[in-house]
Amino acid sequence: MTTAEAKTLQKVPRPETARPWPIALAGLVALAVAMGIGRFAFTPLLPMMLSDGVIDLPGASWLASANYLGYMLGALLCTLQPWLWSRLRNLPLLAFSTLVRFGLIATGVLTLAMAWPFPAIWPALRFAAGVISAVVFVYTSGWCLSQLSRSGVPAMGGIIYAGPGAGIIVSGLLASAMVAWHWTASMGWLVFGVLAFGLSATVWHILRGNEERLVVLGEPRLKVASLSASASGANGPGEMTLLALAYGLAGFGYIITATFLPVIARAALPGSAWLDLFWPIFGVGVMVGALLATRLPHGGDLRVRLGVCYVIQALGIASSLWSPSLAGFAIGSLMLGIPFTAITFFAMQEVRRLRPDTAASFIGLLTAAYGVGQILGPPLVALLLRRSASAVAGFTLSLQIAVSTLLIGAVMYFWMAKAYPLSR
Repeated sequence: MTTAEAKTLQKVPRPETARPWPIALAGLVALAVAMGIGRFAFTPLLPMMLSDGVIDLPGASWLASANYLGYMLGALLCTLQPWLWSRLRNLPLLAFSTLVRFGLIATGVLTLAMAWPFPAIWPALRFAAGVISAVVFVYTSGWCLSQLSRSGVPAMGGIIYAGPGAGIIVSGLLASAMVAWHWTASMGWLVFGVLAFGLSATVWHILRGNEERLVVLGEPRLKVASLSASASGANGPGEMTLLALAYGLAGFGYIITATFLPVIARAALPGSAWLDLFWPIFGVGVMVGALLATRLPHGGDLRVRLGVCYVIQALGIASSLWSPSLAGFAIGSLMLGIPFTAITFFAMQEVRRLRPDTAASFIGLLTAAYGVGQILGPPLVALLLRRSASAVAGFTLSLQIAVSTLLIGAVMYFWMAKAYPLSR
C-alpha cells in the first residue's frame, strides 16, 4: 500500500456498528424483509387470493413471472452498474447501505400497494418488487460479507442468509392465522406491508457506513480488506460462466415447488389441517440450513458442497412425488428448504474467491442467472396445467422436470471441482 493510499484509508469513516453480530443480524433482517416478505409473501397469500376469486392459477403463474422478471432485471442492473456509471458520470456513487435502506422502504410501499383492488396494476407492482428485492439482496450481500470479512469472521455471512427463511416462517404462520380468521388476501398484504416497515425500523441505525460503494468501470479502487490467496488461482471466465449457469439451474429447479407448494398440497391433501404449515416448514429448513452452513469446516471445496445441496433439494422434491402424503410433503418441504440459502451462501463465497475485486457485480450476474431460471418455471407450470388431464398430473410432471434440472446442476458442480481444482 502506498503512502497516499494509507492516508486515504485513514480518512474512510468506520461505521459505529463494526461488530460482527449487529452486521449479521442487520443483513438477516434486510433479507427477511426484501425476500421473505417482498418476494415470498405471495406464496402463502396465493391460496387466499384464489379463494377470494381475484385471480386464477394461470394468472398467478404470470403474476409470479412478473416478479421473477423484475428480479432478473434488477440483478442485471447491479451487474452492469460499473459499466453504466462509467458512461453516465453524473450518477452518484452511493453507499451499499444507502441502497439497502432505500430498498427496504420501497419493499414496504410495494407490499402495501398490493392490497389495492386493481388487478391490472398487480403485475407492475410485483415486477417492481422483484427489481427491489434483487438490489437489496446484492448490496446487502456485498455490504455484510465485506464487513464480516474485514472483521475476520467471513463464516458468519451464512447468518444473513437465514433472513429469507425467517421471513418465510413469519409470513407463512401469519397467513395460516389469517385463513383461520377468514381474512381476505388484501388484508394480508396490508399486514405484511406494515410488518416490512416495522422490521426495517429495527435495523435502520445499523445499516450505515461508506466503505462499500458503487464503482465506475476502469477506476482504480482502494482495497480495504484482503481475501483468500486462492483468488489468484481463478481460471478465467470459463469457471465463472459455468458457476452462473449451474446457479441458474437452482432457480428453475426450486421455484416450481416454492411458488405452488400450498396449492400442490391442497390438491393432494384436501381438507388437511396441515395445509398451511408446509410453507413455514420450508422456512424452518431455510433457517436451519443457513445456520448449519456457518458451522462447516473452513477450507472445503464449495463446489462440492453446492452439488450436495442440489442433490438434497432434488430428493426433497422427489419425496412429495413418491409419497404425496402428510409425511412426504413435510419431509420434502424441510429438504427443499435446508439447502436453499446454503446454496446462496456458498455461491456468493465462490464469487468472492474468483472475483475478489468486482464481487458485487458478479453477485449480480449470478442473481440474474437465478432470476432467469425462476422466470421460466411458472410459465412452464401454466403450460403443463393447460395440457394435462388434471392439475395433479400437471404438477407431477412439473416436479419431475424440477428434479432432473437440479441433478444436472449437481453434476455440473462436481465436474467443475474436478476440472478446476483449487490451488493449494
